[in-house]
Amino acid sequence: MTTGRETADGGAAGGQATGGQPAPGRRRSLRRTLFAALAFVGPGLIAANAGNDAGGIATYASAGAQFGYRTLFVMLIVTVALVVVQEMCARLGAYTGEGLGSLIREQFSIRITAFAMVALLVANLGLAVSEFAGIAAALDLLGVSRYASVPIAAVAIWALVVFGSYRYAERLFLILSLAFLAYPVAAVLSHPDWGQAASNTVWPHLIGSKDFLLLSVALIGTTITPYMQFYVAGAVADKGIGPAEYKAERVDTVGGAIFSDLISMFIIIATAAAITVRAPLDSASQAAQAFEPVAGRFAEQLFAIGLLGASALAAAVVPLSTAYAISEAIGAERSVGRRFREAPLFLGLFTAQILIGAAISLIPGNLIRLLINAQLLNGIITPILLTYVLILANRKRLLGAAANGPVFRAVATAGVVIVAIMAAAALAVTVLGWFGIG
Repeated sequence: MTTGRETADGGAAGGQATGGQPAPGRRRSLRRTLFAALAFVGPGLIAANAGNDAGGIATYASAGAQFGYRTLFVMLIVTVALVVVQEMCARLGAYTGEGLGSLIREQFSIRITAFAMVALLVANLGLAVSEFAGIAAALDLLGVSRYASVPIAAVAIWALVVFGSYRYAERLFLILSLAFLAYPVAAVLSHPDWGQAASNTVWPHLIGSKDFLLLSVALIGTTITPYMQFYVAGAVADKGIGPAEYKAERVDTVGGAIFSDLISMFIIIATAAAITVRAPLDSASQAAQAFEPVAGRFAEQLFAIGLLGASALAAAVVPLSTAYAISEAIGAERSVGRRFREAPLFLGLFTAQILIGAAISLIPGNLIRLLINAQLLNGIITPILLTYVLILANRKRLLGAAANGPVFRAVATAGVVIVAIMAAAALAVTVLGWFGIG
């Protein structure tokens, strides 16, 4: 709605700006235009871009530093898988009006539902650890010890969510994380070998090594994160998007997945061009080198701001998504507006994940390695939850004519099987490594 004062201001703004600055009315007009544009941002775009959190940035940067452009082909396959999985989840939300937690509870036995929720809890707990490790790494770059930054951040994020003012902090964290949109610019300014990058994207240049396999599974785990699937189905249902609006939602979902992975691929390209010694990353300071073409001597500060925003945002969202999904599956009360005695399971799960995530991230060690290992854990667990999504999307008695057709079912099944084989291989290699084999 436009008020009379806004109309008058807008008229003035339609003329001249003052001192080279847009007049107030013009600024309001630009703001309204921006909000109108943001109104079209849907669950698909938000869910897909949530994968570019602390763990994602560390994993993509490490892939570029360690293997150059060679993981770009893996990212191409992962992008196809992400599009297929996100589309199925959005379709389930639109045609059933329910989130994945409720659907799993209704369509499977109690034991199978419990298994799914335990898998989600373990995967998300690993992510919660990585988000606090991201906060520690970001503030390490700004000269703050992790033993001070992590406890303060944990208490602040817990209090913001439980006492109901997180919505405002969320906007600040989101703005801070926009620093990572500088990666495409950094990729261009670092003058990469575009021919080699294109060749490695469309044609496999894989490496038969344990490190390449583990990092590839970590790329899957950080790109097709289980909590994103629960988020997109629940958000579509919550927004009341039904079959009539699903065509537009599908554009949002597919477009969001492609946009998100393009940013991820630019991170790999920028890091591969900036860091020419092919070795695993040891610190956030090394990862920040990719920003030097954009920010020069302030590269570490710019990287730290982006990492802090993305980590803080996800450090609240991931534990919340776990609490929502498990409470939904059990049929327990779930709302951040409730008190502990009204929603003990929901708020207890959220609190426990914050405590455990923060505590584990304080264990001395390489924070970048911790971030990547958390994504590897996600990659190993991801096919379990993708199997649930695939079975649900195939069921005609649930989705009717909107269930997966033969071609889509074959593509989706192939994607889940490939992810499962890679995860199983990574798990086997990891376990054998514990016994000094391989």
